[in-house]
Amino acid sequence: MQMEQLKQEIIQYSKTIGIDKIGFASADVFGELKNRLRMQQESGYQSGFEKGSIEERTEPKRLLPEAQTIISVALAYPSRMKDAPRGVKGDRRGIFARASWGIDYHIVLRDRLAKLSAFIQENVPDAVLKSMVDTGELSDRAVAERAGIGFSGKNTSIITPEFGSFVYLGELLTNIPFTPDSPVEDSCGDCRICLDACPTGALVEGGRLNAQRCIAFLTQTKDFLPEEFRTKIGNRVYGCDTCQVVCPRNKKIDSHFHEEFEPDPEVVKPRLVPMLRMSNRDFKEKFGHIAGFWRGKKPLQRNAIIALGHFKEKAAVEELSIVMREDPRPVIRGTAAWSLGKIGTEEALEAIRTAMEKEKDEQVIVEMENSLFQEEILVEKN
Repeated sequence: MQMEQLKQEIIQYSKTIGIDKIGFASADVFGELKNRLRMQQESGYQSGFEKGSIEERTEPKRLLPEAQTIISVALAYPSRMKDAPRGVKGDRRGIFARASWGIDYHIVLRDRLAKLSAFIQENVPDAVLKSMVDTGELSDRAVAERAGIGFSGKNTSIITPEFGSFVYLGELLTNIPFTPDSPVEDSCGDCRICLDACPTGALVEGGRLNAQRCIAFLTQTKDFLPEEFRTKIGNRVYGCDTCQVVCPRNKKIDSHFHEEFEPDPEVVKPRLVPMLRMSNRDFKEKFGHIAGFWRGKKPLQRNAIIALGHFKEKAAVEELSIVMREDPRPVIRGTAAWSLGKIGTEEALEAIRTAMEKEKDEQVIVEMENSLFQEEILVEKN
């Protein structure tokens, strides 16, 4: 079969299995990306979640020696939720980023890539194939950019003409030498809305992200969240969408093409107080099917506690006090003390004083002392 004919048949088949966009790129070294990654590393801007060395992330042939082509695929996901519940005083809710709505996209994309691989193998029995989704060494965004899926925006997301940046990406390396597609023209121009809107200044310049300051990364960390970021994350339980939501290219974009990605409002806008003392079993039952589950219970509970402090939710004082006294994890106890300090009622402050008498962990004691000290300053000012 001629390569161009096979390419067109793959494109047509991809549409029948729920792939919204597909592109073909060469498996050449990503030279520019290699330089950017080295700069990120030297600047300390990496998240630490990256897989593989810089060479493995930019040299496809290290991952598949026979690689000639990388096939990039994109699946669009919703940006708006139908019948979203509203948090109210006394019953506050958190929010998961849109990339964690519906079934974990890794599962869905792997299914699509497996079907695409099987189709190619049927037509080319000696084809060599290797698929990746997010957790592989290659940069999904660099591949998608080269394959013409979209351009890399100033918010570091791939922005497609059809679906904005609300797309999941995956790729398939193969030894088949397909004709590569042309990249999409960058359309950000002079716009810098995303840079100005970033709550923590994580977008240090167009197309360059300091992951250590990015809320999407910070919500996934497991230690105490640095003080300067606690007031920035608001009620975000997992991830952050600010730089995508404000992007003019995403205006009016809302793709509901895949049932798997439709959000359950009670899951992705969860009540905060019930999250505080969830058992591992209950946690897995409620959140185990979504992408935000991967880091486990501790970060999400910590973020829920911070959110209650953000709201100054007086109705949560009793539950927060129990967590501060009884939870075995210092990060959770200390963060609960911080949240109670933010709420600042006499009941909340007395709970901190009482718990501090028996607390043994030094970091937790520091959190308690800071909370009480901040409240004393406020009282003096008034």
